[in-house]
Amino acid sequence: MTSELPEFYFRVRENGATVFRVDTENRQRRIEMDEIAVVNVKNGQIKAHNRHDLTDEERTVIEHWMAERQALLATRDLDDIHRAVDYLNLTTHWAQTKAEPAQLEEVTDALLLAMHDLRTVLVRKKADRLLKDEGAQG
Repeated sequence: MTSELPEFYFRVRENGATVFRVDTENRQRRIEMDEIAVVNVKNGQIKAHNRHDLTDEERTVIEHWMAERQALLATRDLDDIHRAVDYLNLTTHWAQTKAEPAQLEEVTDALLLAMHDLRTVLVRKKADRLLKDEGAQG
């Protein structure tokens, strides 16, 4: 573990982060965090905090963090989908081997509607990809 703190701290929030500059070079040797910006990873927007003018270095660090964060979120999204496939399989096993009639009655309609909706979207997207591939080859 390192004894040096990073120069910047990103407090993650729903669509991005609040960015702080970390300062330990003060008389009390306390950690001070000065808010310098707010970033939105969904639209790439960087807003300087109050009257703070972002330096080129700060902007570069923030843009680098945003790129890493977007990659991490994309990886998590795909991992969540793989996990959903596992849950569907576990749900199938539960429905076939363990579920009581009352439990099935409680969840069947919701599951059927969700699966129908998912199937409709997946079939449409698959057809779009196939048509696009045929158009590229033809």
